[in-house]
Amino acid sequence: MILFPNAKINIGLFVTEKRPDGFHNLETIFYPVPNLADILEIKIADAPNGTVNFKNSGLLIDCPEEKNLVIKAYRLLEREFTLPAVNIHLHKIIPFGAGLGGGSADAAFMLTGLNSMLNLGLSEASLEKYAAELGSDCAFFIKNKSAFAHGRGELLEPIDLNLDEYQIVVEKPEVAVSTKEAYAGITPTPAPFNLRNINNLPIEEWRNHITNDFEKSILKAHPEIQEYKDLMYRRGAIYACMSGSGSAVFGIFKKQ
Repeated sequence: MILFPNAKINIGLFVTEKRPDGFHNLETIFYPVPNLADILEIKIADAPNGTVNFKNSGLLIDCPEEKNLVIKAYRLLEREFTLPAVNIHLHKIIPFGAGLGGGSADAAFMLTGLNSMLNLGLSEASLEKYAAELGSDCAFFIKNKSAFAHGRGELLEPIDLNLDEYQIVVEKPEVAVSTKEAYAGITPTPAPFNLRNINNLPIEEWRNHITNDFEKSILKAHPEIQEYKDLMYRRGAIYACMSGSGSAVFGIFKKQ
């Protein structure tokens, strides 16, 4: 089975409060970007159950294999099901430290891929629960449709947002931004705009109302990200923003 785990962008991101468990509550819209994707191949292997052979090409994943979210997804399902040995080849294209959800997408597609290949019979709701254990935005990639996200990002509400008539351009400067660095510069405040109502706001007005709270500190610390955002507007973007905790920047353009 060959799958194409795609990136997402955050349209608006408001960090509203710090939780007792140390995490933060946020409000954002996750929007899928299907033309920016990794390649994930899963094959049943002739080896003892539970054996995982992992191969990485493209961008190098610099972490121990058992900490890779794809393998964590396999081990998560293994807690409930007897899984056959698999060969996994992940060709990594979505950059790291970009706010594009690449690792989360890989994990979610691994869950849905195994569920389909092995006829595990898990519903979308069950898969979302598994995915939420792997990361705050993993659950989004199970349905992989635009959604209003809140809580840590794992609570999802479908939202009818369609940008097919526009072109989404994503660029990433060389710098990477860690989640720890991003949250270090945050002062939680109530959301200034209800993103559930985004369809009531013309896209030409998004720039004035829909912001990313992480930009306040991240763009100061990494001016090259600000340069990319400014470049999007100079090129004619209707709306441009840093995605998630950065460092990728996206622009929404009229199709040329």
